[in-house]
Amino acid sequence: MEENSSSSSSSASSIISTSNDSNELRDWIKFQWAALKKKKKISTPAAYFLLAFLIAFTILYSRRSYFYNILLMHPHFFGVTKNYPQSTFAGTSIEFTYSMLCKNSKDYPKRDQYLLTCPSTNMTITCPANYPPANLTTLTSSKTCPDYFRWIHEDLKTWKKHGITRAMVESLQHKAHFRLVIVNGTAYVKQYNKAYQTRDDLTLWGILQLLKLYPGRLPDLDLMFQCHDQASIKRDQYQGHDLYSAPPQFHYCGDDSTLDIVFPDWSFWGWPDINIKPWVPLVKDLEYGNKMKNWTSREPFAFWKGNLYTGTRKNLEHCNSIEYWNAQIIHQVMYKIYIEGNAWSVSEKYILACDSMSLLVNPIYYDFFSRSLIPMKHYWPIDPHRPCKSIKFAVDWGNNHTAKAQEIGKAGSDYIFNQVKIEYVYDYMFHVLYEYAKLLRYRPTIPEGAIELCSEKFACSPMGLETMYKVQTMVNGPADRGPCNLAPPFKPKELQALRAQNDKIKKQVKKLEQGSASN
Repeated sequence: MEENSSSSSSSASSIISTSNDSNELRDWIKFQWAALKKKKKISTPAAYFLLAFLIAFTILYSRRSYFYNILLMHPHFFGVTKNYPQSTFAGTSIEFTYSMLCKNSKDYPKRDQYLLTCPSTNMTITCPANYPPANLTTLTSSKTCPDYFRWIHEDLKTWKKHGITRAMVESLQHKAHFRLVIVNGTAYVKQYNKAYQTRDDLTLWGILQLLKLYPGRLPDLDLMFQCHDQASIKRDQYQGHDLYSAPPQFHYCGDDSTLDIVFPDWSFWGWPDINIKPWVPLVKDLEYGNKMKNWTSREPFAFWKGNLYTGTRKNLEHCNSIEYWNAQIIHQVMYKIYIEGNAWSVSEKYILACDSMSLLVNPIYYDFFSRSLIPMKHYWPIDPHRPCKSIKFAVDWGNNHTAKAQEIGKAGSDYIFNQVKIEYVYDYMFHVLYEYAKLLRYRPTIPEGAIELCSEKFACSPMGLETMYKVQTMVNGPADRGPCNLAPPFKPKELQALRAQNDKIKKQVKKLEQGSASN
């Protein structure tokens, strides 16, 4: 991700072409228009009228949740001002639940409903007296977590032997954007710096939903979170015995040279700054888009669009030619390119989910799920030193081995849809926080200047896209299961074999490329 970059918006939105409502509507209109003209059983004016009616109906239907939100959060717009329940702490209020706004109850099995209580006037928003909810269950799960959860142990290994002290945590005040403390199930935050766009806001929102999904199950904890593009705790600054005193910082990504603890990024709860939906509805859009145009009917080119002025992307601009490199900026294609900018990009999961064979330009950084991706199973590895030739070879190979290319694209999509479901995002958050809390060598207390967090303080703000996304992603009640079961750490030989396997596959692909170039 690139902070303060005007191009980053176009990058993310264009990559997710299958989730763009206007593109889907355009394709549907073209199809309907062609069918009408072919049948020739209707006059042109009547056809225009019919299409106009269908377009208007489709738009209104697709935006129905928006009108529900306006009605519920601003009832005075419609003259609805009576018979709202009284809150004991905030005067006249509006209470509503997630299930009223979005038909998504099957995604989160619910037993009891949490009500969001918003004051109908400009009164100060305070947290309910009964917040957070009490722990109602200690249910377990029969599911084993996806394999990438095992990297949690690797991320925390630095502090496994000697633990984490308060001084180590507080040494990060000059680097972190916020400090999060959970005491007796209640979350408190002390903010040091405002993060770019809504990164910190939506990250905290996601953690609040986790506390409602598994109420009372997280132990007390105290952590620092940094929201910039790059991880910043450099491994080479803590050599030998000093390694055990390295400060534990949470972040969205990491690499082999850093010690940051990886955590799911904010975009799972939406990215309102560039109009990207929360993960649950976006996944449905992506699946629908994949069905709209199957792999074999797509254009046989590679696709990428974004900011070319950061990191290794500068070399990619020379590849924008169908004639020479089989790469072009085009939407429905058989191959999609992922390349890092300043660091990792949230677009990785969107690219992998499109059923196209993903061409990953040798990622240096990893997020919480990507370390278990296997080259030539989930994606095709691209040589960063000669990207244009490497991309051309990958596309040519795929066009000559269509079944295998389609299989790789499908495996990448299945990985995202099956292994990175929202329930696993929350379970990953739970386990990394739970395992981290076990390492603390002190009892967390509420720091001076910290404020209590609750859903009302986030979702009762004036109506806007950010508020709508928060309402849409609000957990409505405790899960009817426990978190998935975390597998034990990798054994040293397992980790060595996994890395050796991936390196071997990449070398084999490189040999194929070199052999093709010499012919």
